[in-house]
This record gives sequence, structure tokens and C-alpha cells, in this order.
Amino acid sequence: MIIYFIRHTSVDVPKGICYGRTDVPLAATFKEEATNVAKQIKGIEFDAVYSSPLSRALKLADFCGFEEPIVDARISEFNFGEWEMKSFDSLYNEDPRFRIWCEGNYIKTSAPGGESFADQMARFEKFIQEKKEQGNKTIAAFCHGGILACALIYSGKATADKAFDSVPPYGSVISIEV
Repeated sequence: MIIYFIRHTSVDVPKGICYGRTDVPLAATFKEEATNVAKQIKGIEFDAVYSSPLSRALKLADFCGFEEPIVDARISEFNFGEWEMKSFDSLYNEDPRFRIWCEGNYIKTSAPGGESFADQMARFEKFIQEKKEQGNKTIAAFCHGGILACALIYSGKATADKAFDSVPPYGSVISIEV
């Protein structure tokens, strides 16, 4: 089975803000970026199309011609909990837990009220396992950077300790064979 993981387009959030699961608006460049994404997947026959429940993924799926994707929370972005919508700089300077998390402990340490990267990877793997059992040949998953990082790790193209270094840019489409 081949899964195409499609990262949403740019968002209208100031640079340096931690937004993970927060449902944020899309940037003014949405139509241009979404047109590019649609071109990348044009002509691919999908047996099933999934989307994160966050509007930035759903709107891209709709733009690409998939008005009613199957919504699956397992392909949602990382849950930063209490850190959502705060600046990375202020978190780093004011919350010692964030400094510890940033220094490589994000894999097993949960954000307060949120999740760890291992938690995100576990829900990603449950999604993958279920899709394998369903027998589809080609599926699309409109999702987020954290999920694309999980896909790269799952396929052996990245490692968990470098997960955030390997996140593809907005509007990226990657495929993995499972």
C-alpha cells in the first residue's frame, strides 16, 4: 500500500508561535499553495482519502476535490497542551519544562496537558496498522508536519531524535510504502 501524506498549506500565525492542535487560520497564500498541492496529486487514484479534523487540513482536502474525506484524529498535529499559542522564546525563557523538552526530551516527555512525540508516533502507527488491514492500495492523508515527520521515521528516512529537523515544508506531499 502507498500512502500519500499531504501537509496543509501555510498558516496565518506569527513566526515563533507554538500552535500544534490549535485550529488556526490559513495564510493569504492558500489558493496558490493549494493549487500546487493539487497538481502534485493530480491523476492519482485514491482508494480512500483521510483528513485530520483541523480546518487547515480539511480545507486543503476540499480544495483538492475531496469534499468529504474520512476524518481521523490520529493524523492530527502534535498536541502542545499548555504551550499552544505561546511564543517559543517566552516558553524557553519562562518554563524550565520547555527547555528540558527542547533539549532532546520531547520523544518521551509530554508537553504539559499535551503529548510526547512517542505518543504522536504511537497514534500514527495505529493509523498505519489499521490502513494495512483494510487492504487499500493507495490512500491520501491530509495532515500536518508532525505526521509527515512520523511517516519519514516509519519509512526509515529520518530518526526520532531529528524528527523536528526533518519536517517537510507547508504544501509538501510525501509517499511511503507500507
